[in-house]
Amino acid sequence: MQTSFTLAQLADPDTAEADRILRTCVHCGFCTATCPTYVLLGDELDSPRGRIYLIKDMLENDRPATAEVVKHIDRCLSCLACMTTCPSGVHYMHLVDHARDHIERTYTRPLGDRLLRAILAWVLPHNSRFRRALGAARLGKPFARLFAALGLNPVAAMLRLAPDRLPVNTTGRGRRRFSPAGPRRGRIALLDGCVGPVLAPSINAAAIRLLTRHGIEVIVAEDGCCGALVHHMGREQEALTDARRRIDAWTAELEGEGLDAIVVTASGCGTMVKDYGYVLRTDSVYADKAARVSRLTLDISEYLSRLKLSSAPDPIGLVVAYHSACSLQHGQKIARAPKELLSKIGFVVKDVAEAHLCCGSAGTYNILQPELARRLRERKVGNIEKLKPDVIAAGNIGCMTQIAAGTAIPVVHTVELVDWATGGPAPEAIAGRRVSNAAGEAGVLAR
Repeated sequence: MQTSFTLAQLADPDTAEADRILRTCVHCGFCTATCPTYVLLGDELDSPRGRIYLIKDMLENDRPATAEVVKHIDRCLSCLACMTTCPSGVHYMHLVDHARDHIERTYTRPLGDRLLRAILAWVLPHNSRFRRALGAARLGKPFARLFAALGLNPVAAMLRLAPDRLPVNTTGRGRRRFSPAGPRRGRIALLDGCVGPVLAPSINAAAIRLLTRHGIEVIVAEDGCCGALVHHMGREQEALTDARRRIDAWTAELEGEGLDAIVVTASGCGTMVKDYGYVLRTDSVYADKAARVSRLTLDISEYLSRLKLSSAPDPIGLVVAYHSACSLQHGQKIARAPKELLSKIGFVVKDVAEAHLCCGSAGTYNILQPELARRLRERKVGNIEKLKPDVIAAGNIGCMTQIAAGTAIPVVHTVELVDWATGGPAPEAIAGRRVSNAAGEAGVLAR
């Protein structure tokens, strides 16, 4: 793609990178076939190629974002399926992130939209605020239909997504050290995160049990958000502040007793942390530290694939529909490791049709774009339910919450199943449920 940025514009590192990305695009349109919003809407401007044209025009002319541009950029899930499909290697993720930052700086949203986004950015990245907000949401949940009738669909979506009860976090807060059982074979830092410890503390609890049982010392260096939630809302400075805090905490561990890896159980967070080296590349204080953190970061499935896991006491044989989170398969290019882990320890793993299409979670997307998110969830759940699985496994808390809102089939994290199959307790979502086994026999109780 030909561009015409001025030398003055190209002096800005972000604009120079946008120019490089735009020049990589050859207009082929392969991305349209795998873009969820184009599949749903059939509008060229709601495809990656269409958005690239809009972004190019906006940035080249150095003009403020318009309502039309904002509408189509806001509809993008950042699922990154287009990057998996693109034969030219267009780094759409960095381009759309730059566009969102430009929108945030140059466009004045309607008051209601500004207020909603400000609330989400203030609440979601903070565990205590999020927990209190969910407590209030439970009281308002019966009124979700009323809010929808009044045209307040994002509010209705928030209420519907709120769980009926909140689990207790038994792993504590603040810096924590979890010693290995037996001789130490490794030492890792585990990202605690923001949403996960409130909605599903069982995920990191399972990871800690599993890792320490296999000789790995686990350090939770500091609580808090990785920056992904606000980053995808265009609030770049807030995202970088969160990133620097995480980097400082992990650097202290690296320069202390050292770390073999930084492990993340939420793939959306993992994609962000692996990109720290890029987003902080121009920061003279943090560039090198950020790059080091990014190099050390692994999804939990990547790290577990390096370990020799203890054998399951007996084959579990449950049928698992594996949902491949977009941030894992497209953002981190990890598709096989989670399925191979589950298969090796006795689960019958089935692929979901249209696995490349997003479930509609995408951070805050299922709140900000509730109608599109609902349609994507229905499509995803329909494909999953055709498999008649005993359980759905996923590697991202956002996907788990989104899918669980549309089906009665239990949804658990991949690491919870691996922990269970190698000596840990059954995940709460399936403990005590009657499930059919792979051979189609009468059924067993999940132990």
